[in-house]
Amino acid sequence: MEVWWNSLDIFEKTLWSIALPASVFFVIQMFATFLGMDGNPDVSADFSGDINSTSDLGAPGDTDAPGSVPFQLFTLRNFVNFLLGLGWGGIAFYPALGKAGSTIAGAITGTVLVILVMYMFRWLSKMTQSGNLDIRNAIGREAEVYLSIPENNSGRGKVHVSVQGTLRELDAGTTGERIPTGSRVKVVSVSNNLLIVEKI
Repeated sequence: MEVWWNSLDIFEKTLWSIALPASVFFVIQMFATFLGMDGNPDVSADFSGDINSTSDLGAPGDTDAPGSVPFQLFTLRNFVNFLLGLGWGGIAFYPALGKAGSTIAGAITGTVLVILVMYMFRWLSKMTQSGNLDIRNAIGREAEVYLSIPENNSGRGKVHVSVQGTLRELDAGTTGERIPTGSRVKVVSVSNNLLIVEKI
């Protein structure tokens, strides 16, 4: 291992230093997600570039309230996914494209991976919500904010919460202060198919 590591140049060592930790975080995130996040460590990321529910962005065929967005772009999960694609993509393309080319190819790979994972979770969310869901079963459950929740019931955000044994993405509101992305919350009630949550 030491011989192999010493045979790499600085650029390759940088790529491996990005790819390996990102891979570990990716595996941890996937396990935490599919286990319902009940054992998720208290790790969050609230970037200043959060897209909130008042944005004009949307998705074709989106059935959410007007003005809502289907995804939160600047999250810890997406950051890790981008680094994963950047690291492994750079490693794969470096022999053929050199430093500049592999950096660009890695960045493209990371961006594509982010988009694919976002749409995968979107698809899984729609699949799980198509069943016989009684969201009242979410009361008392802990959840993670996926799309920041505006203060004083002034808009809707989204949370990931494990309900009926399945991870679901559901609309949420709060009667208190704004709750940023990545925060841990508890579902305290349900009103008109909207989870009412409070920050833990």
